[in-house]
Amino acid sequence: MLIYSFIYDHRFECRVAKLCETLEVSRSGYYKWTNRKESKREKRRKKLERRIRRIFLDSRRLYGSPKIHKVLQKQGTKVSEKTVARIMKELGLISRIVKKYKATTNSKHNFAVFENELNQRFQVLAPNKTWVTDITYVPTDEGWLYLASVMDLYSRKIVGFHMDERMIKDLVLKALERAYMQQGKPQGILHHSDRGSQYASHDYKARLKEYNMKGSMSRKGNCYDNACIESFHSVIKKELIYSKKFKTREQARKITRKITCFYNGKRIHSSIGYHTPNEFERMYRFAS
Repeated sequence: MLIYSFIYDHRFECRVAKLCETLEVSRSGYYKWTNRKESKREKRRKKLERRIRRIFLDSRRLYGSPKIHKVLQKQGTKVSEKTVARIMKELGLISRIVKKYKATTNSKHNFAVFENELNQRFQVLAPNKTWVTDITYVPTDEGWLYLASVMDLYSRKIVGFHMDERMIKDLVLKALERAYMQQGKPQGILHHSDRGSQYASHDYKARLKEYNMKGSMSRKGNCYDNACIESFHSVIKKELIYSKKFKTREQARKITRKITCFYNGKRIHSSIGYHTPNEFERMYRFAS
């Protein structure tokens, strides 16, 4: 054991000597540097790196420097966004970016449509005053799985959704019913959608009347009239759908859990002051 220890120490010393020679520093200077205590600045830097890495991983590798900077501010950490961006670059923390994919409902039908009552007034003063809705779809090895979502414009919270193998009126009816029941049967809501046949159908209009909701639809060919819900679908495609390949429709249905837990509960939004939808809704209830 003593012989092994001597051989190991001798080899280590040889490596140190070669390293010092390469770097053109003295061996005493090298040992002084390895034995010195960390400065307060170095400790703060390492602590900041750990926090940034933790926030980045908690976001499922989705947050860039602006959002991580906002989270750090909310946690009481004083640091500039520029510093956060530099540390992320040094640590190799790069937000996931994937291609966007746009799908639209069928607006070529003979149903009557509602006037555009929303008119791009996306800033709402209270929950359950204005809802927007749309359909998107998820590719799987078994075929498409369609998702209908209902968003409360005040908090950007997804208050209702439903998934189905077919893009028919029952898909959107069930999403609306779920939103209506979960939100406590609110009255007098302005309901906005595109001109898709599912939303313009007689059954869907009858359901809006039953729920005492006022219908509103986007202008023909204007993608900005329903921008908020389309932005949500773009986000989940980028963050939840195209980051993973689904073999079955049943696997794809698990997306709804992530909408409830991550999108509503953990993902911060710049449009509502970098709060989560659930948090922003609770803030209103508390202030009322």
